[in-house]
Amino acid sequence: MTDLIRMTAVEVVQGLKAGEITPLDCLAALEARVSAVDGAVNALPTLCFERARAHARKLMERPIAERGLLAGLPVPIKDLADVAGVRSTQGSPIYRDRIAEASDLVVTHLEGNGGLVYAMSNTPEFGAGAHTFNEVFGVTRNPWNTALSASGSSGGAAVALATGMAWVAHGSDLGGSLRNPASFCGVTGMRPSPGRVAATVFSKIDSTLGVEGPMARNVEDLALLFDAMVGEEPADPLSLPSDGTSFFAAARSGWKPGRVAVSRDLGLPPVDRRVAEIVMTAARKLEAQGVIVEEAHPDLRETRDCAQTLRALSYANMKPLLDRHRGLLKPEVVWNIEKGLALTGAEIARAEAQRGEMFRRMRRFFETYDLLLCPTTIVPPFPVEQRFVAECDGVKLESYVDWLMIVHAITLTASPAISIPCGFTADHLPVGLQVVAPGRGEARLLAGARFIEQVLDLGAITPIDPRP
Repeated sequence: MTDLIRMTAVEVVQGLKAGEITPLDCLAALEARVSAVDGAVNALPTLCFERARAHARKLMERPIAERGLLAGLPVPIKDLADVAGVRSTQGSPIYRDRIAEASDLVVTHLEGNGGLVYAMSNTPEFGAGAHTFNEVFGVTRNPWNTALSASGSSGGAAVALATGMAWVAHGSDLGGSLRNPASFCGVTGMRPSPGRVAATVFSKIDSTLGVEGPMARNVEDLALLFDAMVGEEPADPLSLPSDGTSFFAAARSGWKPGRVAVSRDLGLPPVDRRVAEIVMTAARKLEAQGVIVEEAHPDLRETRDCAQTLRALSYANMKPLLDRHRGLLKPEVVWNIEKGLALTGAEIARAEAQRGEMFRRMRRFFETYDLLLCPTTIVPPFPVEQRFVAECDGVKLESYVDWLMIVHAITLTASPAISIPCGFTADHLPVGLQVVAPGRGEARLLAGARFIEQVLDLGAITPIDPRP
């Protein structure tokens, strides 16, 4: 079982397709690992192994060749998406005892491709904030140092990967929620272009800020899961049909970027100097492989105003919950809802215009550069008692989302981005490199990220046992 946990997702799926291991073997290994380590980190508070075993037995009735891309590989789902028959809380006391009646699109799509859902991963209340804690399940701890934050909002997913409680994981991202926890936990997380992964429509039919996406321990494993996530679903009008691209094959293609841009802060300070230096050192290692590396970034100066406005607008639809359950909502959520409700039409129109201009500048930027590199997160992991980062490099930050602008900027431009490990601080905490590609350029992004991963040659740094 220990050997199975330490295998890559690619190796596990190869074993499943060769008949050397079964989906039930995978579930047994994970159940034992969760029992052994989750008490120290609190990543997977809701388990549904019996449901997963029932799905596994049905899957095993089919010939191996008809079991889908994942062939019975288990996948945890972030507790913002519904899984039929499973406790689905959104991390909120309002939904503490809610059992989902039907699964969200991302779940049915994964299960249709041979994924087995065995757990719900922890998340902040309604995914608000990049530190994974809530009043239903408590805080999720960073396995590199359990006194520190795992970031968020896909914090439970990242910790499950880092500790060997998952080979791949589902997450979602509006303001870095796939990328930030990947950075803090030493794994990979990718925010795809809007539409790549079909999602259940809630209040806004054409939202392009929040997306569903994959996490894994390395780029190839992530690409494997991404192939099982992409594709059109009629219930999501923005979902893109698959054009037949194998993103796994793209990751393995051997493509090398010719010219990349690197930035310490995207012109959006502050960034902790330790983080900036680790990122710049990693980027310079590409020059030895013949890659032209230049310090540059597009003009993204409107990021804070635009992100604050459009994020608040996305929370305004929660007014009924505010009216009925104000006392059960954490103060940051209340603040965001009220900010959204106070917006004027002129403020919204201004933010949408800003976003359009930033999108156009980013597109022009990629006429010169193959990829853009920068820090994923502006600080290393912080103490678990902190609700959010309030100061960085001597600069005081005003709200619970101000420290996320370096990832918010990429969200606003609709560019796909991945966080991969690029080094460690002096006290051995992982730092993530954010790699960005032009819109709908996931094939280039994954190939480039895999190339960088090989150049940095950090090896298989996870899974680890939680470290106090």
